[in-house]
Amino acid sequence: MQKRKLGKNGLEVSAMGLGCMGMSHGYGPASDKKEMISLIHAAIDRGVTFFDTAEVYGPYVNEELLGEALAPFKGKVVIATKFGIQMAGNKQVLDSSPEQIRKSVEGSLKRLKVDTIDLYYQHRVDPNVQIEEVARVLQELIKEGKVKHWGLSESGIETIRRAHAVQPVAAVQSEYSMMWRSPEKELLPTLEELGIGFVPFSPLGKGFLTGKIDKKATFDNSDFRSIVPRFKADNMEANQVLIELIEKVAARKDVTSAQIALAWVLAQKPWIVPIPGTRKLERLEENLGAAEIKLTQIELNDLNNALSKIEISGNRYPEEYAKRVGK
Repeated sequence: MQKRKLGKNGLEVSAMGLGCMGMSHGYGPASDKKEMISLIHAAIDRGVTFFDTAEVYGPYVNEELLGEALAPFKGKVVIATKFGIQMAGNKQVLDSSPEQIRKSVEGSLKRLKVDTIDLYYQHRVDPNVQIEEVARVLQELIKEGKVKHWGLSESGIETIRRAHAVQPVAAVQSEYSMMWRSPEKELLPTLEELGIGFVPFSPLGKGFLTGKIDKKATFDNSDFRSIVPRFKADNMEANQVLIELIEKVAARKDVTSAQIALAWVLAQKPWIVPIPGTRKLERLEENLGAAEIKLTQIELNDLNNALSKIEISGNRYPEEYAKRVGK
């Protein structure tokens, strides 16, 4: 597995990371812990050095899973986790107050069984706390050796600029895929200008771009997709036109649809590191195989031209979640 650099601060990771949220949160009931530890170890065996989690996944249990799985590999892997979302009852609450950040970092260090967090993202921008104040707290944590690099997730470009001016931001995380190309307008040019890495989550459109989900699909109540407009039957049917396009390209190159979707993301910029998630070894191997697929400039141009003519049906978030992004 080749390596890539996230930003200009020297944070080097495998060209593809592993998003671990779905192992214990967001996509139905949690998987067996031993099986997931085995899967994480299989990823390391195949060259993955970058693992993504968050305090709120579970909450807490996903960090605990990574802490146990990655304990034997200290210093050999990069762990990214996130602060800023707390659970109050069954509801998510944004809290990036300095006191909460300090409380969160101590909890994450303990659960992850590390002395320093490699990459610490603000999970969502807290409208009640100035981003400069958040950046100053992270600056202190970096000086104290508790955090190496920091980042932002789903934030707007003005916030990124303000944060970066106080304490250089290593990476920004956001959804990005053939299905959601909005970051291309302003976010990617801003990151390129500032020398910040980009970590796309859901590069497979929450599973849709694998071509294995159609209008007959149903989702358990504990699966986030059950409330996502994009996954309503009529929208899934309308979006099959995108799947047909990907399948044609995949057939020509004798690879899978998922591999084309991931290869497309990787081909956009050398400082982009996608973090597809999975619970299955065969999917892990399929996803990692995408790093070996080269799309020529002609193939990319043809794909992008075709993609520009496809209008995606259905929003990527229900309204309450949509309100928290791009701030």
